[in-house]
Amino acid sequence: MYPQVIHQTDKPILNVQNLSVRYNGRIALEDINFHLHVGERVAVVGPNGAGKSTLFKVVAGVLQPNQGEVKISGSNPLVHQCIAYIPQRSQVDWSFPVNVADVVMMGRNAKLGLFKLPSKKDWDFVNHVLETVQLNDLSKRQINQLSGGQQQRMFIARALAQEAELMLMDEPLTGLDTPAQESLLDLLDTLKGQNVTVMVATHDLEQASRHFDRIMLLNHKIIAFDKPSSVMKTENLLQAYGARLRSVHGEENLLALDDSCCDEEHDF
Repeated sequence: MYPQVIHQTDKPILNVQNLSVRYNGRIALEDINFHLHVGERVAVVGPNGAGKSTLFKVVAGVLQPNQGEVKISGSNPLVHQCIAYIPQRSQVDWSFPVNVADVVMMGRNAKLGLFKLPSKKDWDFVNHVLETVQLNDLSKRQINQLSGGQQQRMFIARALAQEAELMLMDEPLTGLDTPAQESLLDLLDTLKGQNVTVMVATHDLEQASRHFDRIMLLNHKIIAFDKPSSVMKTENLLQAYGARLRSVHGEENLLALDDSCCDEEHDF
């Protein structure tokens, strides 16, 4: 069972300072500095291999940086149970024989303690979060029978069952049709109302501009991190995407199209 950790309310929910990560002598992240406010929705955008997945893994405490530090409400992320890392769907074994409710209950493990079975209160909590993500009718369904959007909502429910205050979602919109994407974005609005802070890695620049409070433009370094109108400028995008960006002048705005492949990200 996790130790009791006191959140320092005068500290940012997430504070990253002087963070650098290298793989086999190559730079994945270099001198990353930023902090998040409670309840923010932040989109992290950049080309494939820019370090988005690496950043999320370091913040979650599953990958150690070469230098720098991460603080969650003033403490090391390894002692917090309030961080939920939601990986890319392609990294999950969907053939594992488990149903939706059981996956969501996994979020209660830290609360239960070693070798303890869930109580009625725990199952009531699970049923409540399933209702929040609109999956209560599918609680007994095997996970391989879910659509992509339902799979993402199941992972959000597991994070809510964990009572996560910071969610890191790695490419949750990739491969979903438009209605499923819009449903997931609406759910992020619900999380904002519950003061859950969310970081979402995405390739969709237009969605990032419309649905998120701030955008981090990343390519191993932070190119820009601010409100969408300040970040989505031609000079910033060209610096991040380089030759992979094609620019088309519309009647009013410059439309930026990422010309890179949008498959899952492979950080080195």
